[in-house]
Amino acid sequence: MTSIYVDADACPVKQEILKVAERHALPVTFVANSGLRPSRDPMVRNVIVSNGFDAADNWIADHASATDIVITADVPLAVRCVAAGALVTGPTGRVFDETNIGMASAMRDLGAHLRETGESKGYNAAFSPRDRSQFLETLDRLCRKSKAMARP
Repeated sequence: MTSIYVDADACPVKQEILKVAERHALPVTFVANSGLRPSRDPMVRNVIVSNGFDAADNWIADHASATDIVITADVPLAVRCVAAGALVTGPTGRVFDETNIGMASAMRDLGAHLRETGESKGYNAAFSPRDRSQFLETLDRLCRKSKAMARP
């Protein structure tokens, strides 16, 4: 069965994920290093991992497989999940797949280099209502795609 895995520590779209998952009857697993708000919904699971470096990312990468959906803004995690066959999107609705994950990884590395050398301040754009809307549309599309892939 398809599952939705969420890199939840700084995820701004948790409520939107629950809304779409409920409509598609898909289980959601929020994975974080710190406390998460408990849910009474049996389709929602919270996993708290250690504070170790990349512990949440490692847990998600170890569990996500083909037809699962992963929501993360972390490009190295997205690389690992795409390689495992998962459908991956960021909280702004940006889809990571085989066609763009190499470029996303290269741009992340370039940005890190520019910040280290002082060439860039590294400011990210504020999360906007348009990002939220784009995310909802993308997640709904990925849910439909995943369910179609999972059918025999």
